[in-house]
Amino acid sequence: MTTSTQNHENSMSTVPRTRAPHSDVPTGHPSGPGRVGAGFFDARQLVRSLPDASRKLDPRVMVKSPVMFVVWTSAVLTTAFSLTRPGDWFGWAISFWLWLTVFFANLAEAVAEGRGKAQADTLRRAKTDAVAHRIDGTEVPGTELRVGDLVVCEAGDVIPGDGDVVEGVASVDESAITGESAPVIRESGGDRSAVTGGTRVLSDRIVIKITTRPGETFIDRMIGLVEGAARQKTPNEIALNILLASLTIVFLLACATLPPFAAYAGTHLTMVVLVALLVCLIPTTIGALLSAIGIAGMDRLVQRNVLAMSGRAVEAAGDVSTLLLDKTGTITLGNRRAAEFVPVRGTTAAELADAAQLSSLADETPEGRSVVVLAKEKYGLRERHQGELAGAEWIAFTAQTRMSGVDVDGRGIRKGAAGSVIAWVKERGGQIAEDADRIGEEIAAAGGTPLLVAVEDQGGVRVLGVIHLKDVVKAGMRGRFDELRRMGIRTVMITGDNPLTARAIADEAGVDDFLAEATPEDKMALIRREQSGGKLVAMTGDGTNDAPALAQADVGVAMNTGTSAAKEAGNMVDLDSDPTKLIEIVEIGKQLLITRGALTTFSIANDVAKYFAIIPAMFAAVHPGLDSLNVMRLSSPSSAILSAVVFNALVIIALVPLALRGVRYRPTSADRMLRRNLVVYGLGGLVAPFIGIKLIDLLLSLIPGIG
Repeated sequence: MTTSTQNHENSMSTVPRTRAPHSDVPTGHPSGPGRVGAGFFDARQLVRSLPDASRKLDPRVMVKSPVMFVVWTSAVLTTAFSLTRPGDWFGWAISFWLWLTVFFANLAEAVAEGRGKAQADTLRRAKTDAVAHRIDGTEVPGTELRVGDLVVCEAGDVIPGDGDVVEGVASVDESAITGESAPVIRESGGDRSAVTGGTRVLSDRIVIKITTRPGETFIDRMIGLVEGAARQKTPNEIALNILLASLTIVFLLACATLPPFAAYAGTHLTMVVLVALLVCLIPTTIGALLSAIGIAGMDRLVQRNVLAMSGRAVEAAGDVSTLLLDKTGTITLGNRRAAEFVPVRGTTAAELADAAQLSSLADETPEGRSVVVLAKEKYGLRERHQGELAGAEWIAFTAQTRMSGVDVDGRGIRKGAAGSVIAWVKERGGQIAEDADRIGEEIAAAGGTPLLVAVEDQGGVRVLGVIHLKDVVKAGMRGRFDELRRMGIRTVMITGDNPLTARAIADEAGVDDFLAEATPEDKMALIRREQSGGKLVAMTGDGTNDAPALAQADVGVAMNTGTSAAKEAGNMVDLDSDPTKLIEIVEIGKQLLITRGALTTFSIANDVAKYFAIIPAMFAAVHPGLDSLNVMRLSSPSSAILSAVVFNALVIIALVPLALRGVRYRPTSADRMLRRNLVVYGLGGLVAPFIGIKLIDLLLSLIPGIG
């Protein structure tokens, strides 16, 4: 982060935290009025999803899910068979519950998609047909802008298209896309230059270079992604679909071979019975919920204001083994603060504090202001202002000189980077105190940044002492890194600091490793080195120089405040621009994979239990030896089959909330996680059908003609 950017970001505290004039537009932020309810039993969302669930009964849609297409085909066949036998209540009952099974599966997917569509509707309402004021003085509709056009936006204007600020600095209200009412600063020449069409300028004037064509803006992309139009099945999901299709084919062949054996045994199996048996034995539960699980995983990211460009990125986040984090703003607070005044021999701390405060009055950076505050709080020096000193010549801090100061009453005082101040002292024939270098090295070794303070007066030119600037590690970071370590993830801090400073911060924060004095090439080399060892790498960035590494990483999270190049390179965009959210993204990815694995385990165990419900009840009369397997003691073969079909449908609807919410993730080893899944979902999948089918059978036995 550049010094100027830090300065502007801190000046946000003076901007009123109010919503822009278009604040009546609901937002998608978790706390905003437009946020869609997260639970499945949101009545309004459920009602809105019913038509979509019905439309998904189209065979052209159903064929995309092999397992559920088999169930759909079975429902069609049993319905056709029942039409030829109007009085066959058993056939009609099986048909009814098979259609419900298909409908419940579609409803799960429709509810998961519905929350994204509601989010997209919110974004559509935020879009406006803004008038663009070109820099040449002409006005055109925003829809007619072309890539490369330069437009001017002043206070109150809606930004007409996506672009980068090339001139000026302004406060911008981005609540339309982030849900936050606090304005953000956008400026030229830094990593916070990107602006989004549809947001509003609150103050000042900026010139924007358009970077996207109409219809391809960031909001347009967001709408497409959250609606599901751009969601593709991930490799993991495709592989699981192939497995489920294979199991379905195996059971289809097994059921097709049953009639000859049944005829040989002296019994007749109708088409309805065979179809019911097939549907109960194939992995219907996970087949019905698989799509909803994937959609819900992306939706959980949207709920946290993270836009995933693909489901593959969410899955990759769950398998990440190396996490690259920028130091500034991620691990540390981002603004170094003055922590101590260390005088050299022959100078008092009070004398150093007075000179440090005076020389910092012309330094508007957060570091400069922290020096003034420390002098006031620790040494009781009242805060002074430039206007109080008549005839003073103020030297403002710049990135080029890396110094600030004042010339007043025959004295010259300078404060700044060690190299700059030393050069200033030597130019005037002064000498550097022997202990100044030692103090600076000690501060750097402790993870701080030394600033020198020097004075030129009647006593000559000399260094008074050193200001210890400290990079403050965010509270709780060590605990979070310990948690990641338990998840098997290696953390690497990336910084432009020297190795001594980097090591001190790394030790304090608790990361596993660090990369000091990092260049874009260094970041790329580190990512490729990790990937060559078979590891998946995640990183976060906001600058154009981060774009190559973001593109190379398996999970590249670009900050929404960053440049267009960074957002194009990453496969996720954090709308809140909170780099620490990368840790949450990894947890959500792991939760997606765990949820899918847990429900797959439950589904397969479920099918095993249903064997004991149907097979013994169907054939015990012909083969009495099978009666010992009829542990449920179901009322009759008809009741056993119908009970299994009913349970098969109801268990889908019962598991939808879990599929949408996700299985709770706890940082633990893979072995412990596997054991937990087998105990909770494997054993649960075995026990639930025994209880559920038996209860349904007891209810059916009360109906005359069934028991």
